[in-house]
Amino acid sequence: MIKLVIIGFILLLMLILVYAILPTVLIRIGSLGISKRTETDAIAITFDDGPNPEYTPQLLDLLKKNDVKASFFVVGAKVKKYPEIIKRMNEEGHTIAIHHYEHISSWILSPFQLKKQLRMTEQAIMECTNEKVMFYRPPWGHFNLFSLLVSKRYKIVLWSHIFGDWKEAKGKHGLTEQLRQATKPGSILLLHDCGETFGADKSAPGYMLKSLEIYLQENKGRKFITLKDI
Repeated sequence: MIKLVIIGFILLLMLILVYAILPTVLIRIGSLGISKRTETDAIAITFDDGPNPEYTPQLLDLLKKNDVKASFFVVGAKVKKYPEIIKRMNEEGHTIAIHHYEHISSWILSPFQLKKQLRMTEQAIMECTNEKVMFYRPPWGHFNLFSLLVSKRYKIVLWSHIFGDWKEAKGKHGLTEQLRQATKPGSILLLHDCGETFGADKSAPGYMLKSLEIYLQENKGRKFITLKDI
């Protein structure tokens, strides 16, 4: 009996390795058509996990004030809940892209479930914008064995810089300095406009906004682009 349990546990670990962990590692370190930088002299600022009714409008105000266009990888269920925020993003020239319909890892999704997450999010976005959805970034940057096949109609975009800004402590200590170092042309910056996901701090986006405001003020002469421009 114990041997069967051990064998079952080993088989489970192998399944997880082959279905989830190995594809994620290989996709991240390989090229495979995944964008981690832009081939431009500009910087692309991207945001995950929103829209959030408190912080995303503040973020849009900040971007508008600094005449900066950004890209938002949105959660479909939140799009359905806050369509007016998505409409504003679109009207102000930002790129709106797919995260998932729910903030759930591809590691625990079947190919059918993953396809449904993408399709439902795309539909929710298009109901607000009437525009084709071109880009996709999976939550936590997790892929599974079928991710590239299922998402082949989209351009997958990861990041060159990730800051851990979903934690309040990072926003208070270190985020501003890390942003100051993220000025290389072609960089794709990943920040978060919602702190309601697993492992995040609810108030963290407030500190992100303060750091981002400093960063944008200090880089007024720098070129920022939306992903549609890469």
